[in-house]
Amino acid sequence: MREALRRLYNSETDFGFVRHRKWWYTMSAVAMIVCALSVGLRGFNLGVDFKGGNLLTMPTGNASLSHVQDAVSKSGVSVEQVQKVGSGSTGQFKVTTRVLPENEVSTLKSVLVKNLSGEITVKGHPVSAKDISQNQVSASWGRDVTKKAIVALIVFIIAVSAFISVLFEWRLALGAIIGVLHDLVLAAGIYSIVGFEVTPSTVVGLLTILGYSLYDNIVVYDKIRENVRGLLGVARETYSEAANRAVNETLARSINTSLISVLPVAGLLFVGVGLLGIGTIKDLALVLFVGLISGAYSSLFLAVPIGCELKERQPEYTALRQKLAQRRKARAASAERQVETSRAVPAGADGPDDGGRIGVEPAAAVDAPVVPRPGARPQRPNQRRRKPQPRRRR
Repeated sequence: MREALRRLYNSETDFGFVRHRKWWYTMSAVAMIVCALSVGLRGFNLGVDFKGGNLLTMPTGNASLSHVQDAVSKSGVSVEQVQKVGSGSTGQFKVTTRVLPENEVSTLKSVLVKNLSGEITVKGHPVSAKDISQNQVSASWGRDVTKKAIVALIVFIIAVSAFISVLFEWRLALGAIIGVLHDLVLAAGIYSIVGFEVTPSTVVGLLTILGYSLYDNIVVYDKIRENVRGLLGVARETYSEAANRAVNETLARSINTSLISVLPVAGLLFVGVGLLGIGTIKDLALVLFVGLISGAYSSLFLAVPIGCELKERQPEYTALRQKLAQRRKARAASAERQVETSRAVPAGADGPDDGGRIGVEPAAAVDAPVVPRPGARPQRPNQRRRKPQPRRRR
């Protein structure tokens, strides 16, 4: 574990972000299909701000959620949702209905006061109709909010596409936008599956996580641009290999950024909503939590591989890939031949009948007598040859 962390923070990892792209494509496609089916079949739990309706709010006191639900059922008014948000003195009950006429709203308030006055007190007095606040949103206003949210999202995607295309190129921009759309579908599907209420805070959180995802893409793309500079002239690696190396070199930074961003949001979601019961932030906390994780995944496992796949379709990078493939194939064949030769005739083994041995002189050559040069002084068998001494000058 320690060795893995050391390699990670020293940028020595070699994980196949680009090499294994088919696995990431398959996983992302399955997740997006599941999310799309949930959105199409179940839909969203739209809040009052989007679909319109009445929202009644009152303090909790000593009443429980089941008491409020029983009181609502006795009123005979059609109610869509009853929930408790917050805890202690700041806790509130929220009753959501469709758009109701004024007389039905008054009936609902009176029934709530009648059944809950013994359990809910406000400043030492039993709860009254004045203590129940009411907020009514028309359906037309909700439709306007939806249209503005969609327009803001489209403008955001167009602006980001133009920015990345100018800063890098359109192929990498296309990979980043596909990653952004992946994050959108995944976040929408999780909201549909979980059933959390969609509010304007959800839209704000969605735009926030899209910006974070693109920020991580920019960091990785900038490192790729640095690694591929002069790549065609050197011809040592393909574009995908240089990009994969860039992702591994920025992996520690991506992980650190993701953790620093996800941990506070996880605190909001699991502590604030789960333990403290602060329901007013759950719509924002969930979209941030899902979007940050999805954005970190898509920037590394989708945007970069898609951009590399588009880049290597260019003629110059296709030729580079083929050239390197042929060169590596020739090296592998040469190494294989050397291995086969060394296995067939090991070092020191007897060679052919003519006395030849690999790496060793023939025996006849070793045992042959040394013929002295003409005019040389004869040597005794055990006499050591002296080194020639330089002549002295007179």
